[in-house]
Amino acid sequence: MRTRTLHVVAALVAGLMTASLAACGEDDGAGAESFTVGLLLPNRVTPRWEHSDKPLIEQRLKELCADCTMVYANAENDAARQRQQVISMITNGAKVLILDPADSRAVRSSIQEAKRAGVPVIAYDRLAEGPISGFVSFDGAQVGRLQGEALLKAMDERGRGRTVVMMNGDPSSANAAWFREGAMSVISGKAKIARSYDTAGWSPENAHANMSAAISALGADRIDGVVAANDAIAAGVISAFKNAGVKDLPPITGQDADLEAVRRIVKGEQYMTVYKPFEKEAAAAAAMAVAVGRDEGADGVATTTTDSPTTKDIPSILLTPKEVTADNVRQTLINEGRFTVEQICVRPLRAACAEIGLTG
Repeated sequence: MRTRTLHVVAALVAGLMTASLAACGEDDGAGAESFTVGLLLPNRVTPRWEHSDKPLIEQRLKELCADCTMVYANAENDAARQRQQVISMITNGAKVLILDPADSRAVRSSIQEAKRAGVPVIAYDRLAEGPISGFVSFDGAQVGRLQGEALLKAMDERGRGRTVVMMNGDPSSANAAWFREGAMSVISGKAKIARSYDTAGWSPENAHANMSAAISALGADRIDGVVAANDAIAAGVISAFKNAGVKDLPPITGQDADLEAVRRIVKGEQYMTVYKPFEKEAAAAAAMAVAVGRDEGADGVATTTTDSPTTKDIPSILLTPKEVTADNVRQTLINEGRFTVEQICVRPLRAACAEIGLTG
């Protein structure tokens, strides 16, 4: 995956939001046009898709185009089902699709079918192969770098060695390799990769099985840190250590800032996660979809371009992720409105929250 930055992301995204809202306020021309946007998300295993992305995209679409409608489908980690969902939305008159692929390669034929039908596809969060019209995500290489840097720091702070297990994402997602490459750019030469596993479906159960295998092969006391690609994988990793009777867990990374992951960070079970402000990603995707749906193209709202294995110079918006540890939960998540203290600091965690200054 290769990207080229064209503009300053934050300023341009803010500008395109304002411009899009102004256009939607018009009473005639493009502003009055109504159409259907299809939203296709990959699974229910990762909490953010149903709890954050879907409602945020739907809300922003309504703000940008009051007369537009959104139809929704979840692939539940089934690539064949998602291909059928794409075709169904095209058949039922969707004018533009926002697609987070369950399998970045398998959905290629459906995207080609959409292009033949004149329905542009915006890849969301995960890059998809095929003739997509735009891409909205976070900088995946930076996500991996944040994980790698945090892990090295934590191992040093705890006086541990530098033997690491890589718990990667699902290889059917282009993002999995993106995250891993970012982490390896930091870790290579500075730590020993003792084992590396792919996690089918990003599922905690598969992560648990893989981590249990690593513990059995290496011994828990010889694992100094774990790069877990996201918070669902981190949950499986932690359960495997606990199942093996390990109480002093090594530093474990994550991604997505799921509420349960943040609680694990407060408890000291998970060292860090990566926060990706979903509101900004959802707003950017909605703005790009509305622009494309009005036949204005994605170039006017894009801030960079991305190359996929099949398509060059895809108009893209890549936002900046943030590291979250126990030291900055308030600054990164509470002050930005992601969670409240009350949501994080449930009764069993109140003492732990007080220790890191999370009160009231």
